[in-house]
Amino acid sequence: MESEDEMELMMDDSNDDDEFYGGGGDDDDLDDVIMDYDGFIDHDTDDSDDFDFSSSSHSHHNHHHRSQNYAILSEADIQQLQEENITKVSTVLSIPRDAASILLRHYNWSVSKVNDEWFADEENVRKAVGLLENHIPLPDAKELTCGICFESYPRDRMSAAACGHPFCVMCWQGYISTAINDGPGCLMLRCPDPSCGAAICQDMVNKLASDDDKDRYNRYFLRSFVENNRKTKWCPSPGCDHAVDFIVGGGSYDVTCRCSHSFCWNCAEEAHRPVDCGTVSTWILKNSAESENMNWILANSKPCPKCKRPIEKNQGCMHITCTPPCKFDFCWLCLGAWTEHGERTGGFYACNRYDAAKQEGVFDEAEKRREMAKNSLERYTHYYERWATNQSSRQRAMENLHQMQTVHLEKLSDKQCQPESQLKFIIEAWLQIVECRRVLKWTYAYGYYLPEHEQAKKRFFEYLQGEAESGLERLHQCAEKEFQGYLNAEGPSKDFNEFRTKLAGLTRFSYSCFFK
Repeated sequence: MESEDEMELMMDDSNDDDEFYGGGGDDDDLDDVIMDYDGFIDHDTDDSDDFDFSSSSHSHHNHHHRSQNYAILSEADIQQLQEENITKVSTVLSIPRDAASILLRHYNWSVSKVNDEWFADEENVRKAVGLLENHIPLPDAKELTCGICFESYPRDRMSAAACGHPFCVMCWQGYISTAINDGPGCLMLRCPDPSCGAAICQDMVNKLASDDDKDRYNRYFLRSFVENNRKTKWCPSPGCDHAVDFIVGGGSYDVTCRCSHSFCWNCAEEAHRPVDCGTVSTWILKNSAESENMNWILANSKPCPKCKRPIEKNQGCMHITCTPPCKFDFCWLCLGAWTEHGERTGGFYACNRYDAAKQEGVFDEAEKRREMAKNSLERYTHYYERWATNQSSRQRAMENLHQMQTVHLEKLSDKQCQPESQLKFIIEAWLQIVECRRVLKWTYAYGYYLPEHEQAKKRFFEYLQGEAESGLERLHQCAEKEFQGYLNAEGPSKDFNEFRTKLAGLTRFSYSCFFK
């Protein structure tokens, strides 16, 4: 469950389900099953009535309720927010904008944190961030000695931070350039004097740095607003430069960027509602782990009795010869030396010794581990194949959706003599297919981790999963195959309105299976 409020709501709702499921069996146990799956589906009554389809872009396929708990920010939006925050702090604290900028970076762009700390202990804050109360000018002399290269230069070729420590322009440029090339730490640059902690403002960097260094510094400055802000994250899609500003505690963590990439704001993996982030992390790790390779080796091979190297049986007979240099001949079934086998022990195709041991229940530990590994591998394969199949089906559905929006809708409009505005039900169907494939995919990860001993919960989950899958398959087939007949028709079809009614009905039914 995502919150205690959701748990209480589902406990209230579960009372209404008792009549539907009847009075047989343990009512408390059945309520637990219903509540758990209710949390798995994670449906919100506020969401269900406002389900919003957009014909123009998959990126807007969100519930109205969900779209209110986050905002997509472009670089221009981020710059505007930065300027607004700097202005707020500068105005409230009556300090220059450069000083306000330094404070905000130090406190991770939290205006409230800056105000609280400043008014609680201004002196300590100034010391922590390197803001001097009074600006110290350069010494009034014709020539000054640089504190880095120790050369003397005219006063107009020297520069200093608010502390007044003089350094030549060349040394300043080298110092700033090195700091910028070292990474985002340059945003908190201090005076080069080892005994001084005065902050170097952005105006000074822009005045002394090269154009490339200024661009890099300003890029770090822009990104700091997102990367140092606990409620803002970059979209993880490759090449996307949008960020997501999220209202923590606002409901679902699933967000959809303007680039159409849907992801979980909490863990940055692809959108996986209703499965929790922990299950997703464990499942992804399992899919990539070497443990599955070892399980396969254990389940499908046996060690040579002599050299112990794993051997996979790739022919029908039980006579196995290990590869050189071992070349040991042995029986695949009992792992005994082949020289001890003949007609008496079953010969080429069987092993009486193994069969007798099997009937007596005599198995060594390796055989037991092999059986366990085989069963575990078969179970994992069952769930993984269905997870991967729904993932590939979703990818194809997204391609079909794009093709529908860009090519087929216009063609169908001409064939059926109907305006495109009357054909949006087809786009809605494909958007629904894409979303349902995503949810169905993650139900298999959820099902894999359901405890084996909770049989009532497992049966109820599999029943609901089957109903949802059946409804989705009917919708997908109608949108994919039946649609082709109308797209390839030579003229308007008499039963096109029936197709419209059927597809719209299947879309609503599929939505009710997955989200209500």
